[in-house]
Amino acid sequence: MVSEVDAMYAETRGETGLAAMSDEVRSAMGRVERHRLVPAAQLDAAYANHPLPIGAGQTISQPYIVALSTDLLRINAGSVVLDVGTGSGYQAAVLAEIAAKVYSVEAIPGLAHEASARLADLGYANVEVHVADGYEGWPSGGPFDGIVVTAAAPSIPPALIEQLKPGGRMVIPIGASGGIQWLVLVSKKADRSFEETRILPVRFVPLVEP
Repeated sequence: MVSEVDAMYAETRGETGLAAMSDEVRSAMGRVERHRLVPAAQLDAAYANHPLPIGAGQTISQPYIVALSTDLLRINAGSVVLDVGTGSGYQAAVLAEIAAKVYSVEAIPGLAHEASARLADLGYANVEVHVADGYEGWPSGGPFDGIVVTAAAPSIPPALIEQLKPGGRMVIPIGASGGIQWLVLVSKKADRSFEETRILPVRFVPLVEP
């Protein structure tokens, strides 16, 4: 799986500006036990480099997109990160391998409880999962060094911009469900303004509300 993700980095370097995974992200991708974060029916495809259904109309993201999103955040061992759209917990687990603390919000209670239990079983004590509206983020946990959103929104939620630290970065898919979507990098400046950079076209399920 990791070698396939590396190959995709090389193929998309012109769009992303990244020729290869950082050492930190490559190590994280290699350590996370993805087979323990997918439904039993998907075990045979656990390490395939494509999304997988996890129930409730949701998916576990493609490993390449998880790696790329994590790399674009530029987080480190001292970072506090927000993961919007917990799903199976896979993105949160990858972030937790690098960051000091990961706050993760999921609008669907069943998925949130299952992911929280899986992450605890895997030993990720630095991940906290909360049932909440992803558009509102986790105000009491911020401000965040990085935010990654794993479902598409029609526009950047103002609450997430507010919870991002000056100098912080957010990666979010923007666009309508079934239409054109872009993975967008949002960089917040010291004066609290922000700039958006389109990275590459993607396809995500929509960000849902509770």
